[in-house]
Amino acid sequence: MDLDFTDAELHRYSRHILLADVGAEGQAKLRAASVLVVGAGGLGSPLALYLAAAGVGRIGIIDDDTLELSNLQRQIAHTTARIGRGKADSAAETLRALNPEVVVEVHARRLDAAAARELIPRYDITCDGTDNFPTRFLLGDACHLLGRPLVSAAVLRFEGQLSVFQSHRGTAFPCHRCLHPEMPPEGLVPSCSEAGVLGAVTGVMGTLQATEVMKLILGIGETLAGRLLLWDALDARFRTVRLKRDPACALCGEQPTIRDIAEPAPVCAA
Repeated sequence: MDLDFTDAELHRYSRHILLADVGAEGQAKLRAASVLVVGAGGLGSPLALYLAAAGVGRIGIIDDDTLELSNLQRQIAHTTARIGRGKADSAAETLRALNPEVVVEVHARRLDAAAARELIPRYDITCDGTDNFPTRFLLGDACHLLGRPLVSAAVLRFEGQLSVFQSHRGTAFPCHRCLHPEMPPEGLVPSCSEAGVLGAVTGVMGTLQATEVMKLILGIGETLAGRLLLWDALDARFRTVRLKRDPACALCGEQPTIRDIAEPAPVCAA
């Protein structure tokens, strides 16, 4: 572990280094780590900002969307002047301005099966900041099959949820399909663009994602692997639900049927 820090690094990360559970060795772990952020929107913005501020050495951002005015209510990595620009490129500009010592890699493309096979193995941890079920299921399957932890959050209206999936580590850990075996039918669950979302809710959940990522890198605390964190902002109430591995799971069960990375077919409502 390289513990050779510049004076600027020691000053920038001094509040981390003061923590007994982090210290210089922990900061070196953060500097040596790499994280792929899928989606540079409401969740990906605060997530990526805190990872860059913390000194995570290499951050990849994948997003093929362009910035719109309605995004700025919650997607804090962007500015009004950048409307019309690609979100991945805009977010990267913000992260580099925040911390020039961090390497930010832009992947201005959609996360399809080919991109998942190519990009996920290049990073230590993958973070799901997407807003659609096909990409979420693709990410969950790919991270299990490629042996990478997945930190996944979701928001809608005034609520958020968060978990860490590490089913590749063995039968003690459930995968995302143990929680959601199949995608819901199209139109059953509204998107944020249909139902709305309080902007600050995405900020809280994205920040919690960043915290889970740093715990994984540092090897401290108890992560949300095997647990689902639920937050109701209107009631100011958090609760945690235990998740169990499903022996009949199609992805991580005793007789898995999902053995390759493929884009899930949409499920039509009856």
